[in-house]
Amino acid sequence: MQSHPENDREHKKDRVIIIALFIGSPSLENQYQINELERLINTLGGTVIDKVMQYRKKIDSKFYIGKGKLKTIYDYALEQKCKYIIINNDISPSQIKNIQAFFKDKMMIKDRTGIILDIFNKHAKTKESKTQIKLAQLEYFLPRLTRQWTHLERQMGGVGTRGGPGETQIEIDRRLVRNQILKLKKELIKISNNRLIQKKNREAIFKVSLVGYTNAGKSTVMRSISNRTTYIKDELFATLDTSTRRIEIDRNNAFILSDTVGFIRNLPDNLIASFRSTLGELSDSNLLLKIVDVSSVEFEMHLDSIDSVLNHLSISDKNYLIVFNKIDKINDKYLIKRLTKAYPGCLFISAHKNMNISLLIDVIKEQINKNNIQEKICVPYEQGKIINQIYSKCNILKTIEKEAYIEFEVSGNSSIILNILEQIKK
Repeated sequence: MQSHPENDREHKKDRVIIIALFIGSPSLENQYQINELERLINTLGGTVIDKVMQYRKKIDSKFYIGKGKLKTIYDYALEQKCKYIIINNDISPSQIKNIQAFFKDKMMIKDRTGIILDIFNKHAKTKESKTQIKLAQLEYFLPRLTRQWTHLERQMGGVGTRGGPGETQIEIDRRLVRNQILKLKKELIKISNNRLIQKKNREAIFKVSLVGYTNAGKSTVMRSISNRTTYIKDELFATLDTSTRRIEIDRNNAFILSDTVGFIRNLPDNLIASFRSTLGELSDSNLLLKIVDVSSVEFEMHLDSIDSVLNHLSISDKNYLIVFNKIDKINDKYLIKRLTKAYPGCLFISAHKNMNISLLIDVIKEQINKNNIQEKICVPYEQGKIINQIYSKCNILKTIEKEAYIEFEVSGNSSIILNILEQIKK
């Protein structure tokens, strides 16, 4: 699916049919899943002309849904000049291959992960995110390779693209993809090492990261706090690359604010793995702000999705604050009371209307001061390395130059200051 210019968007949109299979009986959660998939398709510039929901006791091992149902969908899709059949669930490579063959290549078959990958690819801007999404795409496509991949030799030409005796084209394609995956992983290691250098330079400052379901308003929160323009659009995964701002609260209090990629229900494991270095920003944070769209009927599921990804990254024990955004869109006067009781310490804001943003900054300042201590440190002139550490890692409130040493009055992270004091004792 491709995006098209506004003036001819309507008649050029790719027509899509959604297929969804559920084991059990109908539920609101099932409908929410389909609605979310439709929004994902809209983000790619497609228009959903029909949604086919099927309830079965078990999955068809060959065609995922029943062959009879598949035939009905095929006939209807032909009649409607449909270009894509999108399956709500993640299905096996063999099932996609079988359905594609059944449809005689008249329509393209994609599953939910394939759609998410397409959106990530569309929104990747930096070298890091482009490398990450390319890696995730290749790992996704590797088990799905068919003879249509013979173009790979032209794309990845060079040494090793010729097969040995008896090696089939599909085997060559698989080898090419595996080699490309290894290359991308090496590139990400280099990028990750550069990120580590940046982290060392920011070691002393308090770090806050925004996490939340995609489209929860994280970028708007970022703009409201930092008073800078960030890319904001009402679509899923509008922001993919991590953006970072230094926020000065007052003379003695500052923090780094980072906005990361949005989460979504059942975010594919290979995407989480590929974006581990980007999401790694979260593991270095002193405080996570869980941004939740309180106007969504699914906000509790959104919170569960956030926690699921944090668990996957093994950082669920991080200090966090739940921030319910978009309170300007709710009319239920009892909802805030109920949520205050259910989530003690949570905050209610509207980033778009700039409501309670100063309160949010005050809470962040409280968290900074919990981690900070103030000390007087005397350092002999010959200990230049320690003097450099103080200048780079502490907030200097006052300096007095004595005959044999410099007297610093500093504030900052307690572990950093205590470490400096230990070095001086040695």
